[in-house]
Order: sequence, then C-alpha cells, then structure tokens
Amino acid sequence: MVLLKIKNVLDKLLETLIIVSVVILTLDVLWQVFTRFVLKNPCTWSEELAVFMIIWVALLGSAVALGRGSHLGVDYFVSKLPEKLRIKCEVIVFFIIATFSLTVFVIGGTNLVISILKLGQVSPSLGVEVGYVYLAIPISGFFMTLYSLIAMSERLKPSGNTQRTERKDAI
Repeated sequence: MVLLKIKNVLDKLLETLIIVSVVILTLDVLWQVFTRFVLKNPCTWSEELAVFMIIWVALLGSAVALGRGSHLGVDYFVSKLPEKLRIKCEVIVFFIIATFSLTVFVIGGTNLVISILKLGQVSPSLGVEVGYVYLAIPISGFFMTLYSLIAMSERLKPSGNTQRTERKDAI
C-alpha cells in the first residue's frame, strides 16, 4: 500500500515534469520556425534546446511508460500460460529490467555524467554543461529500477490483495 502511494506521487511528479518539458519543447520549436521563416534570422540556441528537451522527455517518458505497464511488449505467449507461471515470467522480466536499468542506466549513466562533468564539456549555443543533459540517463534509470521493483513486489503479493499495474495498451 505504501509502495502504491509512493508510485502514485512519483507518477504525478514525472508526468507534470514531462508535460512542462513538452510545452517548453513546443514553444521552442515554434520560436525556431518563426525566427527562421518569418524573421529570416534563425535563433541560434533553439535547436540545441529542442534536442536536450527531447532527450529528457524520451528518457523520463520511458520510465513513466514502464511504471504504467504500457511499454511496448509482445505478451502473446505469456498470456497463454497458467497464472502462476505467467506471474513467475513477469517477475523474471521485471528483475531483468531492474538489473539492466540499475547497471546500465544508473551506474553507467552516473559514471558518464561524472566523466563529462570532469571534462567540462559545454554545449556551443546554450553554454550548458553537457553532463547536466546526460543526467537524464541515471535519473530515468533510477525510476525504471524503482518501477520494476514495485511491479515485482505487486506480482509477488498473494493474489487476494494485489493491485497490479496491468498493461493498458499493449501493441
């Protein structure tokens, strides 16, 4: 129950952050189009900002999709399994996702950010340290790991009181 409340708060926080980021991205791209085609003097920083915003939106959006259970997946065969075996398969999959997210995104991403910050690499137009842009990797990895662990715990609960995150729109 406590995990579900924490997950709901994190969902709202991430969704709000993503919505604000998409609004900023949209306004930025509109500004770029206006300055390029109407003023005939393209803005020098807007394209770089758009790339940085897309990175953050894509990575945080992946974490939110994982938390909602709406990540792309092929569940045809797993859905045909008996419930106990299906749950075991889901737990194994979420364990693999958590392990991958932790090692590649969180640990690897943190090492990347530290390396880039030590180098002092700065983006040419905005003058932002590129390491701060790359912070999206370990942050999204943290949320993916957390959401995977929550999904595992939901599936390991006795079936009478579970509130699983079901896939809403599997393709």
